Amino acid sequence: MKQFFKYVFATIVGIVLLFSVGMLLMFASVIGMTMSGSSKTIQKNSVLVMKLSGSMSERNESNPLSGFIGGSMTESFSLEDAINAIQNAKENKNVKGIYLEGGEITGASPAMLQELRDNLEDFKKSGKFIVSYADTYGQGAYYLCSVADSVVINPYGMLEWKGLGGSIVYYKKLMDKLGVKSRVFKVGTYKSAVEPYMLDGMSDENREQMTVYYGEIWKQMLDDVAASRKVPADKLNQLADSGMLFAESADYKKNKLIDKTAYSDDVKRMISYMMGVDDVDDYNTVTVEEMANASSSKAKDSSGNIIAVYYAYGNIVEEKTNSLSSSGSIVSKDVCRDLEKLAENDNVKAVVLRVNSGGGSAYASEQIWHQVMKIKSKKPVVVSMGGMAASGGYYISSPADWIVAEPTTLTGSIGIFGLFPDMSELVSNKLGLKFETVKTNKYADITNGLTGFRTLDDDEAALMQKYINNGYELFTKRVADGRKKSKDYIKSIAEGRVWTGEHAKKIGLVDQLGGLDDAIEMAMTKAGVGKCSIMTYPSKASMFENLLSSVSTGTYADAKLKETFGEYYDVINNLRTVMARGNVQAALPYEMIFDF
Repeated sequence: MKQFFKYVFATIVGIVLLFSVGMLLMFASVIGMTMSGSSKTIQKNSVLVMKLSGSMSERNESNPLSGFIGGSMTESFSLEDAINAIQNAKENKNVKGIYLEGGEITGASPAMLQELRDNLEDFKKSGKFIVSYADTYGQGAYYLCSVADSVVINPYGMLEWKGLGGSIVYYKKLMDKLGVKSRVFKVGTYKSAVEPYMLDGMSDENREQMTVYYGEIWKQMLDDVAASRKVPADKLNQLADSGMLFAESADYKKNKLIDKTAYSDDVKRMISYMMGVDDVDDYNTVTVEEMANASSSKAKDSSGNIIAVYYAYGNIVEEKTNSLSSSGSIVSKDVCRDLEKLAENDNVKAVVLRVNSGGGSAYASEQIWHQVMKIKSKKPVVVSMGGMAASGGYYISSPADWIVAEPTTLTGSIGIFGLFPDMSELVSNKLGLKFETVKTNKYADITNGLTGFRTLDDDEAALMQKYINNGYELFTKRVADGRKKSKDYIKSIAEGRVWTGEHAKKIGLVDQLGGLDDAIEMAMTKAGVGKCSIMTYPSKASMFENLLSSVSTGTYADAKLKETFGEYYDVINNLRTVMARGNVQAALPYEMIFDF
């Protein structure tokens, strides 16, 4: 028996020691990753290397422990870091140029790509070079790389240039098989967010609006690439129909899509030649993360003035849900608390609200709208629209003093809907459950209808439609007041219709076309400050907070789903998150996929 306990004790000690060593190694890795993101002094003869592959997000909130809990270790980068890196590289005298490594980009919207491309264009004004190389250029990556002074591809590489498309997943037949129906109440002919739950395919109205804005986005991409590559836009459009992905590299060069073919080591020698150094070992490389966090060469501002840039992206919800969706969450109570602090901070002279959202809960959107109005009463508020600021995303943007959007931003979608499950067939016929009700008043058991255990009757449905109508009236009033236009005019361009930023400017929903820098410049103008510090909010999660969140319920399962389904994870996740936004929603369909 003593021997038994001895072996058991030894085993326990071994397990504890093994666990302790594992934890030490894990924390050492975390500390190493954390230190790698700290401020760095850039050495002479440096080149910024930007890897244009993997998942692209609005802001980098990756969990450094994801690899230890079963998460994907695939490449990812954020628009925020990429832009900061480019701007720092432009100002840093030790950085001589940028090397773009093309690939496949997922998760990016056209407007995000356009803003990144505009910053690359601005970088070239410094007189520094940009070189790009890839074995395979995805269309999104090529759109960015086309700005380079020299576009190079592997002699046997592939280049994707095929036009723009998008998909919406429809769930109705699946739900029919499960015995679940969707009871939908909406206002807005073009309010397409509910279609996947009530139709087998796309409505004529939705096909019309998608055809229009996809066409406008593609035209912008054609014009941008045409200007950089000195190829007529009509010619580029013809090439998109010629199956360029399967063409030979000689055809890419013949049609001026690239400048030359070479292998990666040849490109390194090309860069050394452009830098005026003798060998590839004579120049240094710096990553996006390192460059984004590099010590700035600009003089530090001592005015005490702050322009606050507040990032609001993802689903608009009342409470935070346990999900790893790449689109993130705009949690109304958290955002309102943060915005209230910015309003009370006398050093903050203006707030730039960076919105990248297709909306969500109508109630949560109203709460954020209210807080934006409170800030506006004290200091200027400027909105910078990212990939999309539609429906609830436009709702929270509408009270701003000034709205800036990229030409390819998706915005508008001024409409509202209620989505309620009807599981009565599943519950009664397939599960064999029977509900008997006793009530004192007519609507005493309406909750059973709203939660889907029985079908709403006609009177209840009429009440719900009236409630949705009232929500639409409030939405259009908010927009009319914010944009200083009549409610009738807003209704004429509302109806849930989605517009590009360029179109939205023509109809008065947007004031200016441009990116985040343009919005910051306008905020400074409206605040009347010449010098200031640009501070970003909310602050990113600490290492300890990431550690705690990494072990939260459902994280491992979500990580595995995300790893398995890749860019289609949001489609699968949509069935869960759609209800997290609340039954009454001002939302765009999040399952939309841009096929670059």
